[in-house]
Amino acid sequence: MKTRQPNSRHCFVCGVVNPIGLNLKFYETSPGQVEARVTLPEQYQGYPGIVHGGIVAAMLDESAGRAHMGDNDAPRFMFTARLNVNYRKNVPVGKPIRIVGLAGATKGRTATATSSIYDEEGTLLADAEALLVNVPDHLIAKTDLEALGWKVYPEE
Repeated sequence: MKTRQPNSRHCFVCGVVNPIGLNLKFYETSPGQVEARVTLPEQYQGYPGIVHGGIVAAMLDESAGRAHMGDNDAPRFMFTARLNVNYRKNVPVGKPIRIVGLAGATKGRTATATSSIYDEEGTLLADAEALLVNVPDHLIAKTDLEALGWKVYPEE
């Protein structure tokens, strides 16, 4: 099973029309597990040849939250209350990487998740643990998902 998750138009990580964004496409590979693959260009580097740590954290953050998203028609939107990142090895620009998010336990309106980034040989480059909190219902009720462009876009 591999189900494409929705993207938005302007999100830095998943926005399809954000000219400076990462434009990642996430797939639910099994319940509570998501994956994205990308090769990042030089514009996202810190030191030469190495993805900036803030970009690494953004990808880990997004994949952790998406692990709890669930059904595309009624997604669970969460924000990050805490993100603990471990930078284990340099994440390279110009080489394929795989980002994985795994849902952890849910307790009321909070949940935990983990996320990891691997190189093409399967070496762990960075990982994180996240504490997530549901976006309040009253805010979701005011959100126009169509206006956000929140949908599954056709593959290129």
